[in-house]
Amino acid sequence: MTEPRPAGAVHVRAPGKINLSLAVGPKGEDGYHPLATVFQAVTLYEEVLAVPDEVIRVSVTGRHADRVPTDSRNLAHRAATLLAEATGIDAGVHLQITKGVPTAGGMGGGSADAAAALLACDLLWGTGLAREELGHLAAELGADVPFALTGQTAVGLGRGDALTPALARGRFHWVLAIIEDGLTTPEVFRAWDQLNSGARLAPRISDALMQALVAGDPRRLAGHLRNDLQIAAIELQPRLRDVFKAFDDTSALRALVSGSGPTVAALAPDHAAALAIAAAVERADVADEVLVVSGPAHGARLVESVRDSE
Repeated sequence: MTEPRPAGAVHVRAPGKINLSLAVGPKGEDGYHPLATVFQAVTLYEEVLAVPDEVIRVSVTGRHADRVPTDSRNLAHRAATLLAEATGIDAGVHLQITKGVPTAGGMGGGSADAAAALLACDLLWGTGLAREELGHLAAELGADVPFALTGQTAVGLGRGDALTPALARGRFHWVLAIIEDGLTTPEVFRAWDQLNSGARLAPRISDALMQALVAGDPRRLAGHLRNDLQIAAIELQPRLRDVFKAFDDTSALRALVSGSGPTVAALAPDHAAALAIAAAVERADVADEVLVVSGPAHGARLVESVRDSE
């Protein structure tokens, strides 16, 4: 977004995420699976420019933009609508989304849009909600939306939306292998149910993983990365087998599917190694795109606000 901003516009940026650990419990009577997850926000962002308008509308450009709905199914659209209803605001907004996070890639791109839209509309409309109040609205929109607001590293319980900040020292460097044939979260959970019909254990977070984060040690962390949805994602997207094989032939410490996939995130020893790993995976030609990112990253935050000219 390098063009001049319209007067009154608000530009907010929100990050994508990687699930360092995702433990899944059996589906409850409410139809949801209890989760225990550790999120880490990474330096791959959704950009949302909120411009005053007569109605609430959305336009999308950027990575996989053609696959994103712009009507009321869009999470950013729903976020603006929810905020307006919750605060009694009778105003419109044009949400101009520039996507950087893969669509249906298990990295929470839609959730980042929603979090950015909540903050942008709150600032644009002057509703003045505290972050905690925005967090309550975020939880109504989806399990990953509250984390996109807070960013950094956090433990998520329940449906993933009951957040507790987690201490993570230093920087962690990741190589992302992106598959454009996305997977939807419901279909991956359905596949998990079929593979784990007798599951009874409650999900939990490894103490060793949390200690590795505090130590800022990628080699220790690698031994405790986990995703219970990974086998289901591979069953649905067999191309992932070649992706993991490509990472096995590099200095990557560990690779795992992020969230419900199909994006694969590989932890690197350092930034230089991440660049070398990315180059090797690109040469293997097993993914549609390969990126290097790091974490933790900030949650949704204001980039620019353009006041009306007097």
